[in-house]
Amino acid sequence: MTEILDSAALANGLERIVSLLRRSAPDEHVSLSAAATLRTLDTSGPCRISELAAREGVTQPAMTQLVSRLEHDGYAERRSWEADARVVMVHLTATGAELLRRRHDARARRLAELAERLSAEDRAALAAALPALDRLVTTQHDNPGSTCA
Repeated sequence: MTEILDSAALANGLERIVSLLRRSAPDEHVSLSAAATLRTLDTSGPCRISELAAREGVTQPAMTQLVSRLEHDGYAERRSWEADARVVMVHLTATGAELLRRRHDARARRLAELAERLSAEDRAALAAALPALDRLVTTQHDNPGSTCA
């Protein structure tokens, strides 16, 4: 029997999970766009502003403003690229990495609390789904033309 993925149900479920995760982050006065950009820098390494804008689905001027705010707050910094000093790359700072760690830890604690309320079978089903969810996300970010380090 072939199972067919109900993409509408998957989208609905993931949207509810994203909403739960948003509510589970500590109040750091960081926008979702800022946090997503910092996460991209954390996972992909230093990036050009144009690449960050493309990855986050915003305009380059909007990303330039966001990076300026992140710099002001000490979460990111711009540096010349070693291979070509004319190119500026945005880097995650130690302060930015610490912010991400706090947000991640708070969310993990909240999910652990909620998972305790589930049956062992439901927890096993969630664990079994993680590799497929990771591959789903990875297919979105495969970008051979990326300027991220």
